[in-house]
This record gives sequence, structure tokens and C-alpha cells, in this order.
Amino acid sequence: MEMEQLYRDHSDRVYGYIYLLVRHKECAEDLTQETFYKAFKGVDSFNKQASTATWILKIARNVTYDYFRRKRVIQFFSFEKEHDLETRALTPEGSFEQKEQLTRMYDSLRLLKKDYQEVIILRKVQECSIQETAFILGWTEAKVKMKMMRALEALKKEFHQKGGYADGTVKGI
Repeated sequence: MEMEQLYRDHSDRVYGYIYLLVRHKECAEDLTQETFYKAFKGVDSFNKQASTATWILKIARNVTYDYFRRKRVIQFFSFEKEHDLETRALTPEGSFEQKEQLTRMYDSLRLLKKDYQEVIILRKVQECSIQETAFILGWTEAKVKMKMMRALEALKKEFHQKGGYADGTVKGI
């Protein structure tokens, strides 16, 4: 496996995942580098039980949690993702409203339990499959489905309490 190609193919996704967890650009960059270093050291033990992307994300998760344990800091993100906004032309008022809704959604997500945050990040932000999410988190597929259902309900509740849409829905989820 060519490590340069592996890095080119997966570094943006790994960085995005780590950034959502640590909320600090330089720290996310360092942890991304550490992830690929560990992948390079462990490439011979990669048994192709999962896709390469899933394997790398699992390493990224472990590296990030090692960092949290070292720092004794468990924080999750306040993150504004510009490309999550719809790309169609909006009026300035519509654009402002949409940005406010997105900010409320991420603020609501930050208030959820850690396992709910992780399953939503992996399934909805990183767009991992149920199987990939189960592998990364070390859960069964049934547990991923159950946690995802509960996490979305909790997110909708938090979002509604923060002034989300009148019907309690979360756009894009």
C-alpha cells in the first residue's frame, strides 16, 4: 500500500473527522499526521476486514481519544461547515436564516451524549455506512441503528428547544 496515495485519498476526511471532535485547527492537523504515522506503522497488520477508509477513521478515533485521555479534556465541537449550506442562491435574509439554523443544529449536537455525537458525526457528517460506523466504534450494526435513532430524536429535541423549526425538524438530517 502506497502511503503517499493513502494520505492523498484520505487526509481530508480524517482531518474533518478529527476537527469535529477537537475543535482546534492545529491540534486536528497534528492528530491527522499522527493517524497516518500509526497507519504507516501498522499497515502490515491491516487485514482488510474493513475498507481502507474505515480502517483509517478507526485509527483517527483511537488517536483522538488517546489525546483526550492525555489532556483529560473531553469536548466536542462547535463547528460551522460552509459547504453544508445549500448552494442555491438565497436572499441575504434567507442566507442568514439558513446559517442560524445550521449554527443551532451544531450547538444542539454539542449538548448530546458522546456516543450520540459520534454516531451522528460518522453517519451524517462523514457519511459512513452502518457497517463502517459499527467497525469504527466497535459496536454491532444493531447498536449503531438503535443509537442513531435515539441520537436523532435527542438532536431534534435539543434543536427544537434552541428555536429550531416550528415542527421540530432538523433540515438535512
